[in-house]
Amino acid sequence: MGVIELVVLDIAGTLIEDTGQVINAFAAAFGKHAIQVSDAEIRTLHGASKREVFTQYIERQFGPGDPGNSARIDRAYGDFRQVLEDTYERQGVRAIAGAPSTLKWLRDHGIKIALNTGFYRRVTDLILRSLGWHEGSVDAVICGDEVLRGRPAPYMIFRAMEATGVMDVRRVVAVGDTPLDLLAGMHAGIRGIVGVLSGSHGIDGLGRVYHTHIIPSVAGLSALLESTF
Repeated sequence: MGVIELVVLDIAGTLIEDTGQVINAFAAAFGKHAIQVSDAEIRTLHGASKREVFTQYIERQFGPGDPGNSARIDRAYGDFRQVLEDTYERQGVRAIAGAPSTLKWLRDHGIKIALNTGFYRRVTDLILRSLGWHEGSVDAVICGDEVLRGRPAPYMIFRAMEATGVMDVRRVVAVGDTPLDLLAGMHAGIRGIVGVLSGSHGIDGLGRVYHTHIIPSVAGLSALLESTF
């Protein structure tokens, strides 16, 4: 296990319960602005950088060169943000069972902790405050709109490595609940790519994507690291 220096963890569905807040916010914004996205497509959006999602579907509908796209993206993304923030502020946030103890175990064993997320900074900070996870609880927090491209690109993982001073991808494990999480780990070439079944995708969805391990939830991460790495 001593080979692992950094664990990079997704947030929604991995560390906090995902009860449809993000998908509902997407659906509300798409519907309000008459953006044509099927229910099946919406279900695949977990883990993606949120503004990139609106750019993708608005350019698909109106054409990538349409001069009105920038304003459309701003309006739809703004409404998505408002719905999502209101939802989290009203409903609060609940950690996945075992998540706080796993973070403590990582800290106690000298393993650096980075969070990466498709969320933007404001809602990420809202979530962390709600959980009482202050800045010193983790070593880095990387948001999807702070890199050139979000998942499945590996850039958030690389930014987490840069922020924590870890240079060797063979000493990094990433954990997430979506195929995009796993693909980002694959593209980064890291040692461990761990899927968890506590979020938006089951074994069928995650099993089709390259991974090193799949576990029921982050609560089993410490045992996996001790036995495998």
